[in-house]
Amino acid sequence: QVQLQESGPGLVKPSQTLSLTCTVSGGSITDNNYYWIWMRQSPRKGLEWIGAIASSGSTYYSPALKSRPSISMDTAKNQFTLQLTSVTPADTAVYYCVRATSVVVRSTDSGSWGQGTQVTVSS
Repeated sequence: QVQLQESGPGLVKPSQTLSLTCTVSGGSITDNNYYWIWMRQSPRKGLEWIGAIASSGSTYYSPALKSRPSISMDTAKNQFTLQLTSVTPADTAVYYCVRATSVVVRSTDSGSWGQGTQVTVSS
């Protein structure tokens, strides 16, 4: 059974870059049946799709976030990462990594989810 675990700093200052890593066990990120996705949830915006990476390395991003997110993978470590530049307090949320068979996920009923990690943007 696949398991996903998010890691990274819980506090980021405004204008800095948020960096999170998702470590995958019980499955390979090179499995071409799946997409590897970052989501976030906040009281203000609800559940939000940030972007995804396929096993081929192709990436897909939410237009709402413009050019700020970047997703990459490290096949040797079986990890994928999110970088979000120029953060503001509006980026404060619980961030989740997800494995799914579709590139976009809209609910927690789809795919396999990590437990989530709280990220707060504050000076």
